[in-house]
Amino acid sequence: MRQVKTGFSLIEIMLVVIIIGVLVAMVVPNIAGRSEQARTTAARTDIEANLATALDLYYMDNAGYPSTDQGLAALITPPGGAAQWRGPYLKKRRIPQDPWGRAYVYRAPGEHNKNSYDLSSLGTDGETSADDITNWDEGRE
Repeated sequence: MRQVKTGFSLIEIMLVVIIIGVLVAMVVPNIAGRSEQARTTAARTDIEANLATALDLYYMDNAGYPSTDQGLAALITPPGGAAQWRGPYLKKRRIPQDPWGRAYVYRAPGEHNKNSYDLSSLGTDGETSADDITNWDEGRE
């Protein structure tokens, strides 16, 4: 009776490893910077759409934006003096944090948007710098 040998030869295994290595070398550089880009996009979406919509609804009900002292918490629980509060204005009934796990910075009236509010995330480094995501244009006053 003849014995049949099954399995892979060393050359076949090395060829598969080389092919996998080439594929990884092609894919990894394309994926590498995407997580930070996704976080920036998520922060921009919160600032320009999600929180902006909630703040505008609050404004329509209360004839003004929450003060800096009331902060974004006024979107969840009625602050003192908000007689027409019809919230909560955020669906999840909690104040979202930015994608880096920090609170969004809210100021009303705004330093940059004097007739409304300033809303920003401190970005990757957690400090005021060029990577901040804001609801104002730096060239505009």
